[in-house]
Amino acid sequence: MLGTILLVLLILMLIGAVPAWPYSRNWGYAPGGFVVVLLIVLVLALSTGHI
Repeated sequence: MLGTILLVLLILMLIGAVPAWPYSRNWGYAPGGFVVVLLIVLVLALSTGHI
């Protein structure tokens, strides 16, 4: 159950990190980088059985 919720939140964060609006185009790779770090932490937690 918790894994499904985390997966949905991760997908929403990936969609939100896409610089699709004019004011967010100059943000660079920062939002996507944070999402990738969270994805790595989530995969490690799932693989070790913490979640």
